[in-house]
Amino acid sequence: MRQIRHSIEVNVPLRSAYNQWTQFKDFPRFMEGVLEVQQKDDVHLHWRAERHGKHVEWDSEIVDQVPDQLIAWRDVGGPGNHGSIHFHPVLEDQTRIELTVDLAPAVSVQPLDESEHENSIRHRLGADLQRFKQMLEAQGQESGAWRGEIHQAHVERSAAPVLKLGVARGRDTEV
Repeated sequence: MRQIRHSIEVNVPLRSAYNQWTQFKDFPRFMEGVLEVQQKDDVHLHWRAERHGKHVEWDSEIVDQVPDQLIAWRDVGGPGNHGSIHFHPVLEDQTRIELTVDLAPAVSVQPLDESEHENSIRHRLGADLQRFKQMLEAQGQESGAWRGEIHQAHVERSAAPVLKLGVARGRDTEV
């Protein structure tokens, strides 16, 4: 596996940056080629995207999630990638976001094209983070939040907040 790392600073409080990232239905607004992300439950997601002119679908699961700190995932069918996103306070209204993605070997890519494939993904992820920054700073606040914890792909029920249903797009908003 090859690892890609990107980071960016967004001019919003840590809580707002983290909360917005929990809104998976908003991912098509800033992720190139992502058409839809359906949240099947608190841990499982179904992705629809367009890659290299082809329609692709896959599932992923959140393996660890700690509010205001990190979200880690792995693909369970599809590309076979896994990664994490960490959130760090810089100032009261500024947050550093660090994205790490471990790429599975590309099955359909020729060996000589592997480096080009990795560079393409590296560029796309950096641009996605830049669009996330622009979207969130333009909004001024997150569109919703999910503040529960997940460990080893299981929701920690004792840590899950009481939720108000139907308020936010994607996951529900904390009460």
